[in-house]
Amino acid sequence: MESTENDLSAEEQVSDRFRDGISVVVPVYNSQDSLQELCERLDRLFDKIALPYEIILVNDGSRDGSWQVIQELTQHNENILGLSLSRNYGQHNALVCGVRTARFPVCVTMDDDLQHPPEAIPLLLQGLTDDLDVVYGTPANLAHSPLRNAASLLGKLAVSSALGLNAARHISAFRVIRTELRNAFADFHSPNLQFDVLLSWGTNKFGAVEVQHDKRKFGRSNYSVLKLFNHALTLFTGYSTAPLRFATITGFSFSLFGFLVLIYVAVSFLLFGSIPGFPFLASVISIFGGVQLFALGILGEYIGRIFDCSMQQPLYLIRETTAGRSNVKDDSCEVSN
Repeated sequence: MESTENDLSAEEQVSDRFRDGISVVVPVYNSQDSLQELCERLDRLFDKIALPYEIILVNDGSRDGSWQVIQELTQHNENILGLSLSRNYGQHNALVCGVRTARFPVCVTMDDDLQHPPEAIPLLLQGLTDDLDVVYGTPANLAHSPLRNAASLLGKLAVSSALGLNAARHISAFRVIRTELRNAFADFHSPNLQFDVLLSWGTNKFGAVEVQHDKRKFGRSNYSVLKLFNHALTLFTGYSTAPLRFATITGFSFSLFGFLVLIYVAVSFLLFGSIPGFPFLASVISIFGGVQLFALGILGEYIGRIFDCSMQQPLYLIRETTAGRSNVKDDSCEVSN
């Protein structure tokens, strides 16, 4: 009973504070089975709290019938806008596309698999006080495998390194943001991006509230452990100089170690004559060679990021929309035919 009263209180506060409207941005990938239920629950929620709203469904190159479902949904609900990208660009690219299209001052971002319950949105909005610009819906418990959770933690550590904020440990795809933050990355065009890092360019006022994340009802997650690891690597090398600093410190440490080895060899030669130490010497050379290759690999990652940026590839390209809106534009400021 106490939980219900708290929910009603949150809804009442939300209705008063966010009367200008809410934009809900949902990246969609192979989710034809969950979209109708998601939109129905969102529709019931916003009718209950009596707020203007829009649902922006960004089809990120789905290979199933997701776009057809989106088209059908928009025919029966004028509050739903569908955007179909020309190919699969990635969840964060689709988020940027949706947020750039939003017409209300506050955006809610959430997944398409019903793990983020729409009924928890009032709690997120309630947490968006005047002194905060971003509020994450942190899961009460992690519902994935230990290996997947570990990979997710690595990603959050990467974001924390890039952001330089403790709030990074609360990062979740279930978030509410002030739409004006999109101005901070209006001129960003690199295809490799992390949405939360872009948000940090416009604010350092992050918060979090704990919400229940439901179990996935349809299909399987598109984020494998390998994809999460690659995502973390992109974060480390794309938005932070920490790996370069680590390579510098490691190189200095092994240089010092080599100098100490030189002193040891010189003293041993003076005291005992020649040193029969080929295994020792081979081990030292192998260690130094490995460190050098490791440092070169880090430099290569950074050079690769620079090369990607120099190509000036678009973040996304909108192939089709379900409604005529003047602010629906792709990353090159045109909508493809």
